[in-house]
Amino acid sequence: MDAFLDVLKYTIPALIVFATVFYLFRNFLNQQYQIEALKFRQSQNKEVLPLRLQAYERLMMFCERMNIDNLAYRLSSSEMTVMDLKQAMLIAIQQEYEHNVSQQVYISDKLWEIIHLVKEQVQSVILESDGSTAAELIANARMKMASNNVDPIAYAKAAIRNEAQLLM
Repeated sequence: MDAFLDVLKYTIPALIVFATVFYLFRNFLNQQYQIEALKFRQSQNKEVLPLRLQAYERLMMFCERMNIDNLAYRLSSSEMTVMDLKQAMLIAIQQEYEHNVSQQVYISDKLWEIIHLVKEQVQSVILESDGSTAAELIANARMKMASNNVDPIAYAKAAIRNEAQLLM
């Protein structure tokens, strides 16, 4: 029995010391891990932040280029028929969208959904608009866009600005 008590006299303090060292070492390693993770995030932000801001800029430009007036100014010519202009506007929007589709990597899913819906809405307005001349088509499309309670392009631009502000 004395031998057992002697073993306990040395074992219990050794276990207490081991548990204390283990606890302190584990806390130290967790703190080091958090510091390294923070350093990594900061270095990533230095690289990713400019890309994200560029994505917001490109999407803002996409919204501007989708505007009916800007489309008409860029694409209409005196030789175009109404159907030619309509097709050119739809193609320009689709090409611009496809050119910017990779920007969704840098923005939120909700913002990308807004951009996609606005594109669809503008294309729908163009498809539904009619007129005997290009000027009538453009005027009709402008009126349809104005008849919406909320200007979809202005809404998308505001959403882009709001999300970009979160980065600052």
